[in-house]
Amino acid sequence: MLEAYKVGKRGMMVLPAKLRKRFGIQEGSYVVAEERQEGILIRPAEILPYERYIPERVAEFLLGTAVRTEEYADAVKKVRQMGLDPEKIDHVKPPGV
Repeated sequence: MLEAYKVGKRGMMVLPAKLRKRFGIQEGSYVVAEERQEGILIRPAEILPYERYIPERVAEFLLGTAVRTEEYADAVKKVRQMGLDPEKIDHVKPPGV
């Protein structure tokens, strides 16, 4: 299928309903415009959420993933270097600590 489409103000272009349905593009969907040697490739994009780690969350990971006494001691040291109190961070201590 080859059709020409008019580009409007600010570079806007309307994708035909047939193509939007075929590729699952709905209002509010994201697309990627990729430069190619033969032109521009516009394709659906998936935006994945991510968690931005605050220092307390990093400390929780450090302390909560330590399984041996030595690892836990290292984690406590790192958490203190971050300026946080390990006792105030929600985590489970490894056995024997």
